Amino acid sequence: MFTGIVEELGTVHAVLDQTDAIRLTIRAETVLDDVHLGDSISVNGCCLTVSDVGASDSADPGATVDLWTADLMQETLDRTSLAGVRPGDRVNLERAVTADKRLGGHIVQGHVDGVGEILARTASEHWEVVQISLPPTMAPFLVEKGSITVDGVSLTVVDVSDDSFTVSLIPETLKRTTLGLRQVGERVNLETDVIAKHVAKLVRAYLPGAVEEKNA
Repeated sequence: MFTGIVEELGTVHAVLDQTDAIRLTIRAETVLDDVHLGDSISVNGCCLTVSDVGASDSADPGATVDLWTADLMQETLDRTSLAGVRPGDRVNLERAVTADKRLGGHIVQGHVDGVGEILARTASEHWEVVQISLPPTMAPFLVEKGSITVDGVSLTVVDVSDDSFTVSLIPETLKRTTLGLRQVGERVNLETDVIAKHVAKLVRAYLPGAVEEKNA
């Protein structure tokens, strides 16, 4: 589980294509302070498992560990924007939250619900409003002033329609995350509020027509 508070911007070091999977190696600092094999790290909002750690200069036994690797299966490639990452790309990184940490954002699973596209960016003096397309299946789980995760960043929804929503980004978010770099037309990973999804599933059976749908 994560909070949507990005700890650092990592850099994609290498992408190994394995036909139906990729091995993704990322250069980082903060998230490797206490990393262990099998740990979870969110990469642009997608929960990945650490499968290897090492130093970029493997010839030097004293080199500082600054690389970590994760394996991405086809399901992950099909459902997230990580299929398009290239060496040199910047990515949002966050370690899994521990019980003694503050929940600064909201409950984030790292399970991407869909991929949106940056539709527009409107800059102001002290913030920037970004409009992002929304897959129709995700629209029921968004409300004004509710929570949304965009590329692993916990954000508050400003406005929402059937096919898009807007968020307002403060200078800190623009500076410390990839959302300050994303251009119109680029794809971003989206995760809706898990509480909203569970509530929707629980009440669906009590809505008019639910029995007919179930028996159809």
